[in-house]
Amino acid sequence: LTRLLGARPGVLAVMGLEAAALGECEITRLLQDKLQYEMRLQYMKHYFPLDYTVQVQHEEVLRPSNVTRLRNGTVSEAALRYLWFHVSSQALLRIRQVLPEKHPSWKYTQELCRLFDALGREYGAYRQTDVDVVVADLVKQVHSAGAERCTKAVRPKALLDNSLKVMRMLFGGPCECRGA
Repeated sequence: LTRLLGARPGVLAVMGLEAAALGECEITRLLQDKLQYEMRLQYMKHYFPLDYTVQVQHEEVLRPSNVTRLRNGTVSEAALRYLWFHVSSQALLRIRQVLPEKHPSWKYTQELCRLFDALGREYGAYRQTDVDVVVADLVKQVHSAGAERCTKAVRPKALLDNSLKVMRMLFGGPCECRGA
């Protein structure tokens, strides 16, 4: 991706955590294209049984209101983007866990996973110590697989709807994401 964007590999890391990196913006544009309403409706609602839900931890649901609350608590935009990445990629993995390979939504979720993997490489230089403590704790909770954790039932489409809304909130300014 860095070759496609004309930047040397080290340049993106030097740009720092505060500014949205060029690769980060390009990947989120691609994600936004893949998360168009029609695609979410088809792959995450129509191809699932009526009222189908996935069990997720409470921390794996990131809504715009959560982001607003964290912003008001002075959490940096970069830390919020880092949190969004972890929550959204984990939610996508939860959806993938319930899909057999022959499911009509398998390839769609596989493409989304590839984009999140690419975004993960962009965030590879970041360490949890580089972000706000609140966000680092939330990311740790998202990735903890303890059986004692409280879970809730959420529709697959709702997980991706929230992911897209928050992505637009966080990347709209720095990346000039276009609405869909």
